[in-house]
Amino acid sequence: MTSFEASTGRRCHNAVSPLHASVYFAPEPEEELTALGLERGAMVYLASRAAPLGAVDAGTVTATFYNFNHAHVQRYIPAAWTVTTPQEVLTARLRGADRTLQRLLGQESLTSTDMTEAAELALHATEACCREARPLYAANADLPVPEEPHLTLWHAATLLREHRGDGHLAALTIAGLSGIEALVLHNATGTAPTSALFRRTRGWSARHWDTTRDQLRERGLLDAAGDLTQAGATLRAETEALTDRLDAAPYDHLGPAATARLTELADGFSRALRAAGAFPSVHFGKG
Repeated sequence: MTSFEASTGRRCHNAVSPLHASVYFAPEPEEELTALGLERGAMVYLASRAAPLGAVDAGTVTATFYNFNHAHVQRYIPAAWTVTTPQEVLTARLRGADRTLQRLLGQESLTSTDMTEAAELALHATEACCREARPLYAANADLPVPEEPHLTLWHAATLLREHRGDGHLAALTIAGLSGIEALVLHNATGTAPTSALFRRTRGWSARHWDTTRDQLRERGLLDAAGDLTQAGATLRAETEALTDRLDAAPYDHLGPAATARLTELADGFSRALRAAGAFPSVHFGKG
């Protein structure tokens, strides 16, 4: 970053991102999407996140999502587009986000001045995001901005999340980490989703997971217990630092004071989401 430490942008991202990610653990989006004819679980997730790209094939989804087993993606994409359209999915996705935030945060929070301010700041940050080499961000950036402040904030959080995510994939590639290798290393921190959740949602078998863990041990990135070695921790730190640099523009655009204010506001909403059970603890840890 140019005006202040890159970690400041990461802290802001970590505060804002849960506002988007809450939909992946909530029943409302799945209800909206299965009503279109999509299958629960993987098809709902893959179609809802890929819908901004249009009726793409499995190859595009595997490339842009990075850590999914391609054979797993092929089971659901492009089959999803034979039962509904990307536009219908996008409309249902937004309805699901609306219902999720209504339930978890409550009407008073959604109509508060803090919500309006956070939405304005987050959307302002997205003005500096770039489309080059960021396909998921670019596709979402072409969508209309919702009028309601809480949905404006959800939309902006989606843009900021995909912008950082696209850059993170470049950093993982530079680090020489495949999709499943990145998952195994992330899980080894103990703060990520469980290995069982990663395998189920990304389509990796226990054999895939164990083989990858052995390969990472051979590279000196994991120890015998499956924990990060110093080399593994250093590689992860370097990858996150590069991701920070690639994601600097939105927060440089806001400046230190506005970034700190967005972090404060978003952190308050994210803590409320966690308190309301948006991210069940059973889904996180090494298990």
